[in-house]
Order: sequence, then C-alpha cells, then structure tokens
Amino acid sequence: MNKFPSINEQMDIIKRGVQEIIPEKELEEKIVRSIKSNKPLQVKLGCDPSRPDLHLGHSVVLKKLRHFQDLGHQAILIIGDFTGIIGDPTGKNKTRPSLTLEETKINGKTYFDQASKILSSKNVTIKYNSEWLANKTFADIIHISSKYTIARMLERDDFTQRYKSGEPIAMHEFLYPLAQAYDSVAIKADVELGGTDQKFNLLVGRDLQKEFGQMPQVIITLPLLVGTDGVDKMSKSLDNYIGISESPKDIYGKTLSIPDNLIIDYFTLATDVSTKSITNSKKLLDSGEINPRDVKRELARELVALYYSKEIAENAEKEFDEIFVKKNNPMNIEEFILNSKSISLLQLLVDTKLCESKSQAKRVIEQGGVSIENKKITDPMSNITISESVVLKVGKRNFIKLIPFHK
Repeated sequence: MNKFPSINEQMDIIKRGVQEIIPEKELEEKIVRSIKSNKPLQVKLGCDPSRPDLHLGHSVVLKKLRHFQDLGHQAILIIGDFTGIIGDPTGKNKTRPSLTLEETKINGKTYFDQASKILSSKNVTIKYNSEWLANKTFADIIHISSKYTIARMLERDDFTQRYKSGEPIAMHEFLYPLAQAYDSVAIKADVELGGTDQKFNLLVGRDLQKEFGQMPQVIITLPLLVGTDGVDKMSKSLDNYIGISESPKDIYGKTLSIPDNLIIDYFTLATDVSTKSITNSKKLLDSGEINPRDVKRELARELVALYYSKEIAENAEKEFDEIFVKKNNPMNIEEFILNSKSISLLQLLVDTKLCESKSQAKRVIEQGGVSIENKKITDPMSNITISESVVLKVGKRNFIKLIPFHK
C-alpha cells in the first residue's frame, strides 16, 4: 500500500504560503517518482546556530518542513556548526561575527530543542555539517572552489553592493555559500527550504550538486514574517518578535499588538488554520463585517494553543481580559519576598528578574513602564519601602506581588 498522498494533495499543501518553487515542474516530477518508488524525498533545512532563540519568523520555514514530514517525507535538519565558524554576511553590509565550534554546538542543541515544538520526531534526521566539512583538506577546498566562479558569487546582492561601494569582501566569505551548498551534496538533498533572503545560497547548492553529478535539489523559499511593529522582518534584536518559547500571556498579548494588515499573513504563515477558514476571515475583514480585534483574538488563541494547549490559550485570554479589559491584576501572581526593609528600585527590578540589568531597568522606569499599585514611578533613584503586600507592574504584562521584609 502506498504511503504517500496523491501529487495534487501534496502540491496543495506544499504551495501554501510559499514564495517561490524553483523549478515547480521538477518538484512535481520528484514527488511522482517518490510515490512510484515509495521512497521519501530528502528535504533539507539549514539552521543558523548563531541565533538559537526561535520566534514565529523561524517557525514559517519549520512549519513547511513539518508539512513535508506529514506527507511522509524525510526532514533533514543541518545544524551549521562548521559554517557558523565562517559567519554568513547575508543581509548585512559587513561580515557577521563568527562563532567558535563549541558555541555553535551549544546553540545547535538549543535550536533543535525549540524546533521540536514544531517538527515531528518520527521522520527527522539531525546532522552537524562539521561531520563532512571539518576534515576537508586544502586540496578538497580548492577542488570545491573550482566548481563556482567569482562572477557568480558577485551576483549575490549584498556582495554586489559592497563591491560597488568599495566595502571589503574577505575571501572566506565566498566560502560560506560553497560550504552551505556542499551540505546538499553531502546528504544528496532533493529539496531545500529557506527564507527569501537565503535564495542565492540555496541556488548555489543546486548548482554544486549538478557539478558533482547529482540530481539538483528543488528550491522552496518562504516569505520573511514581518514583526509586531509592522515594519521590519521579525527579529529579536529589533524587539518586534514573538518567541515560540515565551509564556502564553506574552504570546497572546504580543499577537494582539500586531497591525491589522498582518492578521492574514500570520494566520497563513504561522498557524495550521485551514486555507478555507483563512479565506473566509479575509472576506469578512475586507468587507468590514467583523472587527479586526476579534479575528486577532482568534489568532492569539491559535498561536498559544499551537505551542501549549487550547486550555492554556483560553486561560491566557481570560488573564488578558482581566488585566486590559477589566483593569484588574492577574489572578495568579508570583510572589517576591523582600530581604530588607528598603531596596533601590533598580536593584529590585533586577532581583525580581523583571529586567536583565540596571541599565535596562533605568530605561524602563524613565519610559514610564513601572508602577506599584497602579501608581507610576519615574525616578530611577527611588527606594522601595513597603509595610504590606503590593503589586509591582513592569511593562504591560509583567506583575509580581511584593511581600514586605520580616525578621
């Protein structure tokens, strides 16, 4: 009995939310051969170990890899521990700082632990590309380098811009796309997934496979999810992200903060809601028959349920309503017992882990983001002395009940 769905069923699922399939006809041919031979496709995703904290932006391509898994194909996660030593300048106008091999190994494990929230454990293979790259000789590198020209390398947008503006391009930077491309040769990838910003690197893999006498991989690129600010792509450094490991209340609250014009994109790229349901929601939004806020609440519930559960999603919504609609404090607030009669506000925010450092605490205070019993405190040099339990609030969603010091 054949274990794969029909070609039409597979293509419908694969094409959802995709930017490009290069070339689509070859993908169809690969799927047909897969069905006839009853052999899964080898679907590759390269993982960047320099940024191990995953957010919804990363989930877009991981969910597409999960789609291939659900269709019966083999997912291959390539942790770029060796390529991480080189540092990929993609999207930058200068070289990204490289990491040590030990750092890439640690980050790679963190990446996989989080990716497991999305991927199935049944048909996934984890590979570290140091397995085949670390033992290459200089003669091997020369041989691989001979398969690609400088002219082709300079077709990459960021290289072109830097070359024209006189910005230096180090030789090792040309080795990054080649090393990543060789990953596809090493595992004989049938398909490789990536964001639109990785298109050039993915195509190098396709070309290099041809040079090594292999059937070239099909490239599937996916859109870069716009962050909660509605302007730039989702990024932790821009603080416009929704982390997949964040608390349910933060996932829910941050989702409600996205601009209305991103609702459908988030449904399409970051959830498992059916295409039919999304199309219906879009019609209702476009016609004005439904309040965007209500659709956004549905989106927030979907995302929390995806990474936690439906019950936890419902509780996150109730807690949000208590705080932001009814203006009440959360039902269950973590307690913090003060260890002295008086403490500086800066130190308190660090001790309660509501801020990572005193400098961050100072910024939050000055921006009006700190209050005790709904009374804002704007002086960073304030000292806190309490005689009874009070609620400290930092930002929109972080609360802690302060318990007074007792000998």
